Amino acid sequence: MALVEQIGEEGGVRRYRLKNPVTLEPIGEFVAAGSDDVRSAVERARKAQKEWAKLSFDQRAEYLWRLVDVIVERQDEIIDCVIAETGKTRNEAVSMEVMAPCLQISHYAKRARKYLATQKRPASGMLRFSKKITLVYKPLGVVGLITPWNGPVVLTANPLAQALMAGNAVVHKPSEVTPLSALVLKDLTEAAGFPEDLYQVIQGDGETGAALVSAGVDKVSFTGSVATGRKVGEACGRRLIPVTLELGGKDAMIVCADADLDRAADGAVRGSCFNTGHYCCGTERVYVPEEIYGPFVEKVVDQMKTLKQSDTGDCDVGAVFWDKQMDILCDHLADATAKGAKVLVGGGRNASLPGYFFEPTVVTDVNHDMELMKSETFGPIVAIQKVKDEEEAIRLANDSEYGLSGNVWTTDLEKGVAIGERVETGSVSVNDISVTYGIAEAPFGGVKSSGVGQVNGETGIRGYCHTHPIIVDTSKKAQGGYPYTIEGANGMQKFVKRLFGNRFLRKLVV
Repeated sequence: MALVEQIGEEGGVRRYRLKNPVTLEPIGEFVAAGSDDVRSAVERARKAQKEWAKLSFDQRAEYLWRLVDVIVERQDEIIDCVIAETGKTRNEAVSMEVMAPCLQISHYAKRARKYLATQKRPASGMLRFSKKITLVYKPLGVVGLITPWNGPVVLTANPLAQALMAGNAVVHKPSEVTPLSALVLKDLTEAAGFPEDLYQVIQGDGETGAALVSAGVDKVSFTGSVATGRKVGEACGRRLIPVTLELGGKDAMIVCADADLDRAADGAVRGSCFNTGHYCCGTERVYVPEEIYGPFVEKVVDQMKTLKQSDTGDCDVGAVFWDKQMDILCDHLADATAKGAKVLVGGGRNASLPGYFFEPTVVTDVNHDMELMKSETFGPIVAIQKVKDEEEAIRLANDSEYGLSGNVWTTDLEKGVAIGERVETGSVSVNDISVTYGIAEAPFGGVKSSGVGQVNGETGIRGYCHTHPIIVDTSKKAQGGYPYTIEGANGMQKFVKRLFGNRFLRKLVV
C-alpha cells in the first residue's frame, strides 16, 4: 500500500493523498504545483528579497528570534504533524524537529553578523603598499530549497535560517512524503511576522522540484538521494548557478581493540536505529577486530533485544517513513542472507503491527559483496563485519562510493583523531555516533558520491552569499603603463630576476 498515492490528474494538475505509516489511515491531500506556479513564486520572492536585503543583521535576527518563540509556544503542532507524516517516535520528533531547529535558528540569529561581517585587509606582496581589499558578503537573491522526508522540519529550518540571515528569500519544495510539516513551518513564520513572500512553500513531486531548479533561482540547496542529486547538480550546471548537494551515506563505524565495548555497542545500536535509521549519517557498516568481535556482538544483541516497537507511540524504534524504503530494507536483507549473512535479532517487517514497521535487526557474517554493505540501506539494521585489525577496518571503511560521515571508538583519543584523518569522509566523530550536522559551527558535507559543498557554520552561511571583493588603490599617482617601451619590458624582466630569483627576497616580499 503506497503512503503517497496520486489520486487524479486534470488539466496537468496532479493531486496526491497521504497516509500515516503507523495506521495506514489517510491524513491529507495536496496538489503538485506546476511550472507556472513555481515561476510565479520565485518572482514574488525576488520582490520580497530586495526589501529584506536592506535590513540590518540585527533586524533580520529579530524575525528569527520571534520564530523561535513561536516554535516553543506551538511545538505540539510540529510534533503531531511530523509523527502523523513519518511515524517517528515522540522523543525523536521533539529532539530532531523542535529542539534542533531552535538551536540552529538561534545560532544564526546570534552569529550571522559575525560570520558575514565586511572584512578589510591589505594586499600581500608589493601590492600591500598601494592596494586595500574590502570583502563584502552579498546575498545571492532567491534560494531554491529542496528537502527530504527523514527530517522534514530540521532539514528545512537550518538552511532556511542561513539563507534568510544572509539576506536571501527562499522558495521551498518539501518531499511529497512529508509536505504537511512544511505548511506548519510556513504558518509559524507567518505568526512570527515574516514579510510576505519571503519564505514560500510549493508542494509537489519530482516534476515540481525540477521546475523550481529551472525557475530562475540564484542557488539550489538540495538534500536527498544521490540519484536525484546528480540530476539537480546537472541542471544547476547547465544554468550556471551554485548548488549545495547533501546526499546519501554509507557510514562506517570502526571499533578499535581498546574501545569501551559497552559504550561502543550502545553507539552501534543508537547509530543504526535512531530515527528508524532514516538519517544520512546513520551507522550502516560496523567493523570490529576479531579479538573483541565475540563480546561486542553479544553486547549489541543484548541491547537490540530491549528495543520496543508499538503503534501507540510508546516505543524506541518508530515506523518506516515511506513504503519504498521498506522495499529497500527487505531487498538488502534478503540479498545478504542469500549470500551467507546471519540474522541474530529481528530480520524483517514486524508482522505484529499494522503499519510499516521494520524490526530492529542485527546481522553478522557480512561482506562487501552484499548490497547491505555497499548501497545505502537507511534503516534500523546493525551490520557487523569481523576484521583482522584496525588497519583492515580503515581499508574497508574507505571501500565505498559514499563518503558522508563515520565514527571511531577507542579509549585513546589521539589515536581516534588520527584514524579519523585517514577515513575518506566529509566528517568523523570519535566515541559518538555521527553528530557533525548537529554541531552548528562544524561544516557538514560529503565527499565522493555523498555530495558537493558544505553546510553549517561560517562556511555554510557564506555559501548563500557572493563574496564581493572591492579593491581600492591608495596611491597618489596614476598606475598606468602606457606608452609601452622595450626598455620598460626589459626593466621589468630585470626586476623579476632580482626579486624572485632571490629566495630570501621573494619570501620577504610575498
